[in-house]
Amino acid sequence: MDSIVILDFGSQYTQLIARRIREANVYCELFPHDAFPDKVLALNPKGFILSGGPNAVYETESAQIPDYVLQSNLPILGICYGMQLLAHTLGGHVTPSSEKEFGHARLQINQKSRLLLQEHQQVWMSHGDRVDKIPPGFKIIAHTGNAPIAAMADTHRHYYGIQFHPEVAHTHNGQELLKQFVLDICGATPDWTPKMMITAAIADIQAKIGNRAVIAGVSGGVDSSVAAALVHQAVGDQLTGIFVNNGLLRQDEPREVVEILHTHLGMQIHVVEAETQFLHALAGVTEPEAKRRIIGEKFIRTFEQSIEQHGKVEFLVQGTIYPDVVESRTTERSHTAKIKTHHNVGGLPEDLDFKLIEPLRYMFKDEVRKVGLELGLPESLVWRQPFPGPGLAIRCLGEITTERLQRLRQADKIFTDELAARGLLRGETSQAFAVLLPVQSVGVMGDQRTYAEVITLRAVVSEDFMTADWARLPADLLAHVANRIVNEVSGINRVVYDITSKPPATIEWE
Repeated sequence: MDSIVILDFGSQYTQLIARRIREANVYCELFPHDAFPDKVLALNPKGFILSGGPNAVYETESAQIPDYVLQSNLPILGICYGMQLLAHTLGGHVTPSSEKEFGHARLQINQKSRLLLQEHQQVWMSHGDRVDKIPPGFKIIAHTGNAPIAAMADTHRHYYGIQFHPEVAHTHNGQELLKQFVLDICGATPDWTPKMMITAAIADIQAKIGNRAVIAGVSGGVDSSVAAALVHQAVGDQLTGIFVNNGLLRQDEPREVVEILHTHLGMQIHVVEAETQFLHALAGVTEPEAKRRIIGEKFIRTFEQSIEQHGKVEFLVQGTIYPDVVESRTTERSHTAKIKTHHNVGGLPEDLDFKLIEPLRYMFKDEVRKVGLELGLPESLVWRQPFPGPGLAIRCLGEITTERLQRLRQADKIFTDELAARGLLRGETSQAFAVLLPVQSVGVMGDQRTYAEVITLRAVVSEDFMTADWARLPADLLAHVANRIVNEVSGINRVVYDITSKPPATIEWE
């Protein structure tokens, strides 16, 4: 399988580069710029991409291109800082720009190349320095109003540099540019497909597990469900899924999760009914971080007790996905790394003696969904709305009681059902849910004065969830949802809609 290596110099957009290349069905991995060479070259890459970054290439401590990259004689694409680094390293010159470019710019083509196929296009700039002298062997292939050298190429060595960011949506035809580099210039084969991902994952799982037993903590989330389904396809009844019903899930969710994984896929599922224990532990607790801590600790103990009932188990499945790995800077990917553990099953203690099976470790969320569908998981699970680990505990602001959770569940289901009925739960919204506020307001129902709680509706659109904008839902839909909630949910007399973006707010309320 062909691959591309991306060296990360600190750009906030680097993960987007990897996603765009994967969308072209070419496998790629992202490494810190100072990763060990043997780890990088073990992929046998067809080419390198140098990411953007916040530093200036002429500063004494600035990161440089590793020697093995230039010695490989493979194609190189430098993006923003990566372009400046190419110029600086190969004999050109980079200088602070008196006219900085942040935002949209019009790219003008100086001469045709294999990289830039359109004569004019809108691009996204984000730089304070610029190349003012190209290295020997390069030609200027594009410019903008404030950047005389917006793109350069050495077609003999297949080195290319662009000052703009093709990976962001603001750059028109940016995906085509990356495809040209990866497919045409590097000659990579586009064979990174869901079927290939499944085949590779199953072979790896079988090699690691053999005929031994394995446990999976399933939560009903996309990642844990797809990971469990992959392992089940690989080893069958050697896998047992443990599902802890903590009483903090959405309407009908416990039943749906068990039904899908057990009835639909034939997976062995051990259900732990722990609602009473969790709600007892949360009684009277209102502080968000205290809720998270209690739920995490309670989950660990419950999970431990359940595992003990299954005898000696050597392997544990986790739904770790590629963004988790990148953000963690794990030691297998960089010698400057810091370890941050990601657990779909709620955060497990270090003294649990398991070998981890992480079949989604090098997949992005969109790839996980494609694999889930290929495995036969229903769309209702694969496209399940994102849900926080502590569940409804952080959407039920204030004290958690059985009655308040039921109000929240009912209101949330009304909202999402109405969005789904209009085709707005996917695409038009990235995440949508209800929040119960610890606030009571005066209302009038019939001839009686009421004093009841408030539901907030939250719907956002986002590409990566690092930023998000509030969804412009139709006013008549919001009115209909509010009317249904007030009429059908006991204890609610007011509904409001959150129109705050992230930042300054977060998507969740706690």
